[in-house]
Amino acid sequence: MFPFPDNAFDWFDLDWFRLATLQSFEWINPIYLYLLPLVPFLFLLRWLTTLRFRRKLDVAFFEGKAKWHWSSILRYIPDTIFALFALLVMVALARPQRINEIIEQSSEGIDIMLVLDTSGSMELKDFKPNRLEAAKEMALRFIKGRFQDRIGVVVFAGDAYSLAPLTTDYDLLRETIKEIHFKMIPNDGTAIGSALGVAINRLREAVTKSKVCILISDGENTGGNIEPAVAAKLAHAFNIRIYTIGIGEDGRVPYDINEKGEVTYVNTRLDETNLREIAQAADGQFFRATTTNALQEIFRRINLLEKSDIKELRFRNTKDYYQIYLKWAMVFLLIWLLLKNTFLTNALED
Repeated sequence: MFPFPDNAFDWFDLDWFRLATLQSFEWINPIYLYLLPLVPFLFLLRWLTTLRFRRKLDVAFFEGKAKWHWSSILRYIPDTIFALFALLVMVALARPQRINEIIEQSSEGIDIMLVLDTSGSMELKDFKPNRLEAAKEMALRFIKGRFQDRIGVVVFAGDAYSLAPLTTDYDLLRETIKEIHFKMIPNDGTAIGSALGVAINRLREAVTKSKVCILISDGENTGGNIEPAVAAKLAHAFNIRIYTIGIGEDGRVPYDINEKGEVTYVNTRLDETNLREIAQAADGQFFRATTTNALQEIFRRINLLEKSDIKELRFRNTKDYYQIYLKWAMVFLLIWLLLKNTFLTNALED
């Protein structure tokens, strides 16, 4: 992009007529650009009218044929200069501008704790490649859609740990979620109540207008020191809303491939009743995800339910460039006036 002329003679640069420079402008009065073809048309019409109606003087010449000389083209220079002057005036009237718009976004934000099950049952492959990886992928997409919301991560199996505190450092959150893996918690099991307790402890002192916990699990509570129902009541007391997502199908589900290359299956069942009661007690909602598309839709719906209000402040810095083309027009006008007093102009035709 060509800079605004700071020097008194910066406008005297042919780069102002490059196509890329002209395309970079916003034109306030573009109607004048559509009128540009009229300028050469008017000069053509003037020439045809003059050729047809101008007065002619009969003069006797000696017999012979007049020879063309290149200097006869010079008489068209004044008209060409004036046409350029008119074209540049049109460009100036079109008001070329460049607008530098700065958008500042602000939001009160909400606090969200993602509580993710990493127990052995999350290795089941009814989701591709498995339940845990599908949940991680949806969590990453969910984070991508947030703005100025503090988000934290809790993981659990037989025990529960806070993996990331509430933060707006989304790059850190993405790296943290990507590093979640099986066996990162030695004690296997499903300590849903303890995981909710850790999340509530992170959220309870927050002063934001909305505090949310999103629990993703595929099993019933089998460990921990806190009952899920007690944790849900505790969340309600601290105005924390809990959304529970039950992930996985019931029944016979693919688990692994044995030495013979055959798929092995296990029977599994989701404790849907428990997850529903947790969500109901904490003013949230329960969702059931049996496919990757269903899980994606659940996160989309939660994203809409817990959308923070974003305020935008727009600052527009506008610079006019019409004076550059107007200066060029004045130069061509002065040149035309000078040429009117030279041999290039036929005084008999004026």
